[in-house]
Amino acid sequence: MNTEESLHEMLLQLEERLLQPETRHSPVDVAMLLADDFFEIGGSGRIHDRQSIIEELSTETTPLITISDFRMKILAPDSALVTYRAVFHGHDEVPAKHSLRSSIWKNVGGAWKMIFHQGTPIAMP
Repeated sequence: MNTEESLHEMLLQLEERLLQPETRHSPVDVAMLLADDFFEIGGSGRIHDRQSIIEELSTETTPLITISDFRMKILAPDSALVTYRAVFHGHDEVPAKHSLRSSIWKNVGGAWKMIFHQGTPIAMP
């Protein structure tokens, strides 16, 4: 496996980790994955900073979330853009929600941290 393939696999694993309930509910775990200057543009168009995301995720009811069509583009030796489709699987009478997602990851002091994220809701394919 070459370096680019290794980075692709690692960033996929980091994105999947951020979607796991045990990670999302742990402010310490989320803080380890988000850069100090992280920000997100949510599906509503609102901008969230690192602290608001950490607080919001710690109290959410987390559904099962899956990733497909994961792609990576290297932006610089220490930065990469990832894009993918996410499905927030419904339960009982709640239908699944689909979104297109993008994140920018940066190697900060030897650890890959998310510096930007955006999720855009889409109609079911």
